Amino acid sequence: MDVADAKNIVRAEIERLTPALLDLSHTIHANPELNFEEHHAHEALTGVLEDNGIDVTRGAYDMPTAFDARVGTADGPTVAVLCEYDALPGIGHACGHNIIGSAGLGAGIAVAKVAKALGGRVAILGTPAEEGGGGKEFMVRRGAFDDVDLAMMVHPADRDLRTFHAIAIQQLHVTYDGQAAHAAASPHRGRNALDAAVLGYNAVAALRQHIRPDERIHGIFTDAGDKPNIVPSRAAAEWYVRSHKMASLETLKERVQRCLQGGADASGCEMQAEWIDPPFYDMIDNHPLLDVYVRNAMDVGRHPLPSEEGSMVVGSTDMGNVSYAVPSIHPMIKVAPEGTPIHTPEFEVYTGREEGDQAVIDGALTLALTMVDCLASADTREEIRAAFTAAA
Repeated sequence: MDVADAKNIVRAEIERLTPALLDLSHTIHANPELNFEEHHAHEALTGVLEDNGIDVTRGAYDMPTAFDARVGTADGPTVAVLCEYDALPGIGHACGHNIIGSAGLGAGIAVAKVAKALGGRVAILGTPAEEGGGGKEFMVRRGAFDDVDLAMMVHPADRDLRTFHAIAIQQLHVTYDGQAAHAAASPHRGRNALDAAVLGYNAVAALRQHIRPDERIHGIFTDAGDKPNIVPSRAAAEWYVRSHKMASLETLKERVQRCLQGGADASGCEMQAEWIDPPFYDMIDNHPLLDVYVRNAMDVGRHPLPSEEGSMVVGSTDMGNVSYAVPSIHPMIKVAPEGTPIHTPEFEVYTGREEGDQAVIDGALTLALTMVDCLASADTREEIRAAFTAAA
């Protein structure tokens, strides 16, 4: 099939799908679900696939809210588009995963119309639990990307950006055990677990002065005692530790744990530390694939900015884990006025309004056109693979 003909079919398909995709985005936005609990979104997304004649495996890869649908011929290249659909506690779809899931699904359904004629296959993957659960890493481990040649998705932001500056992260849960005592009658009998947690927190605060500019450490107390007149026998905290690469993350994790252990040692308490699996890897952006995406985004009317200092969004995502397995991209699409940060109530409003609707359609079309280019050109795929090999 001629590339121009394939793109015309894709454009017509996105136009046909527009009402369904917007309804899908709205219902996911109105029913936010936390990671691994996205049952409404899972049913809505897979239902649209089935309505369009696409067989889908629900509850894929031993995760009840994951799904996998593949259309085309397995004898050729496979391009994957990823859907996210979990939300945040308290602020719902303030990361815009309703847009990610709907745009990705629309792109996949559109490309399914031409994949076989182009000699390849499209994989439409439902990836749960991006907000801390790491669903994509479990899918990597369980073989979802073993026969995938490249993967892509698009993420909402306050600007159209070529990349998302995703750094590596791992969560840490720590608990401190001390000895309860009456805080007035016999404080000398106690060992204060809250003191241990506070001293550890302050040690980390001092450490923050001496870490790289692209590293982050942030934590909260989740248990700080029961009553002021009881010396706390237990305290707990959750920490996020981030670094620009997985290798440097391992070094930073050791430094953080020593700080937290110091609080326990100083207060005479015991500490248990649990590093939560999986870690999220840094994002290895595939620049030849991004070049194809940007060309198509400009054809759609978007103008992604380069990821330079002052025009980037920093965070972490399990799409980084995918980028270590196959060539991948994670561009950003504008849904809110510039300066509106993601993960805020203000951003959540825009992800459910007309700005979010436009991002669903523009994102779906740009992803679909990009996949067509990749399926149609062996030279493009070779350039993408060579860049992936060099980065790895």
